Amino acid sequence: MLRFGILSTARIGRELVVPAIQDAENCVVTAIASRDLDRARAMADRFSVPHAFGSYAEMLASDVIDAVYIPLPTAQHVEWTVKAADAGKHVLCEKPIALNASEIAALIAARDRNKVLISEAYMVTYSPVWRKVRSLLAEGAVGRLRHVQGAFTYFNRDPGNMRNVPELGGGGLPDIGVYPTIATRFSTGREPVRVQANTDRDPDFGTDIYSSVRADFGDFELSFYISTQLAARQVMVFHGDKGFIEVKSPFNADRYGAEEIELTNQNHSESRHFRFQDARQYRCEAEAFSRAAMGGKEEVVTLESSVANQKLIDAIYRASTRDGWEPV
Repeated sequence: MLRFGILSTARIGRELVVPAIQDAENCVVTAIASRDLDRARAMADRFSVPHAFGSYAEMLASDVIDAVYIPLPTAQHVEWTVKAADAGKHVLCEKPIALNASEIAALIAARDRNKVLISEAYMVTYSPVWRKVRSLLAEGAVGRLRHVQGAFTYFNRDPGNMRNVPELGGGGLPDIGVYPTIATRFSTGREPVRVQANTDRDPDFGTDIYSSVRADFGDFELSFYISTQLAARQVMVFHGDKGFIEVKSPFNADRYGAEEIELTNQNHSESRHFRFQDARQYRCEAEAFSRAAMGGKEEVVTLESSVANQKLIDAIYRASTRDGWEPV
């Protein structure tokens, strides 16, 4: 069993990741750390976790954990990932693991010098839903892929929410823009070469709240929009000359709709539905990470893949300030 320590009592950890780890077959949460010991103890009691720490450094120095899960604000990801790796702990860090691609070099160096696993927590890449999409594309179910279309939106104008605080790494592209990009790269195995984009910012917060993106992948295009101030919606469609695949609840599985893929043929004479009763993508993520950390052969999100994904996000920001194509 891989023993996890949770670095903070953030909501995503409380509601999604810690329950998934506790439900997993090969890992367990053995410690919670917070800058407030009472908060750490309260969360530890809630999940029957044996150890609580009143500082992150204290937990990293302990021998009761083998790995850490980091759901801190984005601006703190690089700092604490490096500190955890230097303490000899494997690291599963929430996305985005950094705010620009150049920062990830420090994480690669920390990984290599400490011989630990560091992986960005893109739960979609472990989901049976997205692995099915990848296999359908690989077997030519839609023929020649020409276009990928996506949307991911929600409405949040809470000034206290980290997503609306630039100093904490807030903004729509770091929070949700990374999902259409990672999902497309994962399912097609291709990388973008150039991008066009428009981005709007909130006049009060200063964070990016809407982006419309066109990315050239060579043989096909990805077009998507994301927003933190639109009615909630998620969709991804992969369109080829022989048919198309629609992923009904692509990112927050079973919260925006059914965990379902629909494959429709060229003339709509046939439609196949692939339904997933309970994809449990966070549990899949925890189990795959744990197998890899314990020396097993397992496909996980590498830091090299994180660099490629962040380069695209960086290019979208640059493209938003000028006309025409921006190289990735």
